[in-house]
Amino acid sequence: MKRLDSRQVYANNWMTVREDSIRRPDGSDGIYGVVDKPDYALVIPLDGDKIKLVEQFRYPLGIRRWEFPQGTAPERAELPTSELAARELREETGLSAGRLVDLGLLDVAPGLTSQRGRVYLATDLTEGEPDREHEEQDMRAEWFDRAQVERMIVEHEITDAQSVAAYTLLLLWERRNA
Repeated sequence: MKRLDSRQVYANNWMTVREDSIRRPDGSDGIYGVVDKPDYALVIPLDGDKIKLVEQFRYPLGIRRWEFPQGTAPERAELPTSELAARELREETGLSAGRLVDLGLLDVAPGLTSQRGRVYLATDLTEGEPDREHEEQDMRAEWFDRAQVERMIVEHEITDAQSVAAYTLLLLWERRNA
């Protein structure tokens, strides 16, 4: 596909929405709507057999969900993902990591958004106080053992696609490094 033209149709502090005029490989014209968001970082805080998750209300779903700490920089800023990972971990859980390991790359929803994310394993953790953004005021954080996390995935208590995919990256990384 070839982009012929693009126009922004909406913007806020977290995303923009654009509509692109496109030409398909067969020569026909069409449109494509794209949500542009900055890259994000997702962090798996691991201390022995314990993983720290965060729970918050997810407005589009209308429910509270458990997931790994994750996010983007404010005002759609672009930051190195390792810096963003350390920031999100500290902000959402109060933890600081002595070691961050890059586990891999995730595309959020490539048919809808340009957003991509890096997954990090955080170890050698030091406890502190969270420094949450205003939008995260209802967030809570809690430690779970790995069996609980896996049960929560199977029983649909953890349904965040990025968190489920990140856990798979962790398992694959552990298998390669065993």
